[in-house]
Amino acid sequence: MVNPLRLTFAFAFVSGVAAAEPLPVLNLEPEATTVSGLSSGAFMAVQLQVAFSGAISGAGIVAGGPYDCADHSVWRALYVCMDPFFVDADPDSSLESMKALAAENRIDPLQDISADRLYLFHGQADDTVARSTMDALRKTYVLLGVTAGNFTYVTEVDAGHGFVTKQGSVTCDATRPDFLIDCDFDQAGDILNQLYEDLSPPVEPREQGFVTFDQAQYTNGAAGMDDIAFVYVPADCAAGETCRLHIALHGCKQGRQVIGENYARLTGYNRWAEANRIVVLYPQAIRIPSPWYNWFAGNPNGCWDWWGYSGPDYLSRTAPQLSAVARMAAAIGAPLKQ
Repeated sequence: MVNPLRLTFAFAFVSGVAAAEPLPVLNLEPEATTVSGLSSGAFMAVQLQVAFSGAISGAGIVAGGPYDCADHSVWRALYVCMDPFFVDADPDSSLESMKALAAENRIDPLQDISADRLYLFHGQADDTVARSTMDALRKTYVLLGVTAGNFTYVTEVDAGHGFVTKQGSVTCDATRPDFLIDCDFDQAGDILNQLYEDLSPPVEPREQGFVTFDQAQYTNGAAGMDDIAFVYVPADCAAGETCRLHIALHGCKQGRQVIGENYARLTGYNRWAEANRIVVLYPQAIRIPSPWYNWFAGNPNGCWDWWGYSGPDYLSRTAPQLSAVARMAAAIGAPLKQ
């Protein structure tokens, strides 16, 4: 049991730059860690789940696709995974990529995925990521041995491309910034109730529980990652009670650099977290401008790396962004690598 923690944060100004505190150390159950994400965050959530499947017990995927769908090609990311032009995403190819990396011990054993709980969502009005890509992801999980009892695949909501909330600023069937869409549907609750059983009803989150931390301490300079990120810590967890970790990954154009704290505050996770001893970690990605002579390069929309802009190793446990998130999880009390 850890000592009770003061989870306030302050800013110290050094050379005119605000520096946040490190992550708090909490009493977490490492085997109860889950992940979710929207769009690029959904592809990244799949990568995180696969790379660290021994520690991650479930994933919520909103408008994402199969592992290694892009195959280190932004062209494939755009015209195979998101908007198929010649060919749809291929679950068999995804599985072969996983097998190859698992054989080299660069990701956890694939059999660890078969017991995971899964939530998949594709909005009927989403024309940004194709329904066929989400269907391919579902088939990939079936090939990995995930049973129907561990699946929820929601496809009947007339939602555009975005994270569905009860308080979003975007109408349900639209696709536009900040991609927090109001469908009178609690997607955060839907996800967490699939990933965890017997949850209590949500309550109002505490302002003191919303913590800004120094993400730069954990990134080792990984491309496309912000220096600042967020975590929500329920009162019971701050007091030393045993809690669980959920990692929530925003989509493109949704990082702190673009919409501030909105993804971390308005998705609805914190209400459920406060009532159910779930700590929610919100890593943050940033833009990398593309050079004028090659708009395919860089990361101009602040997406997570699911096509290889951070380097050739973007899928394994040692990938820059995946290992950065793993260091954050370990620092807060839930190591992803046993």
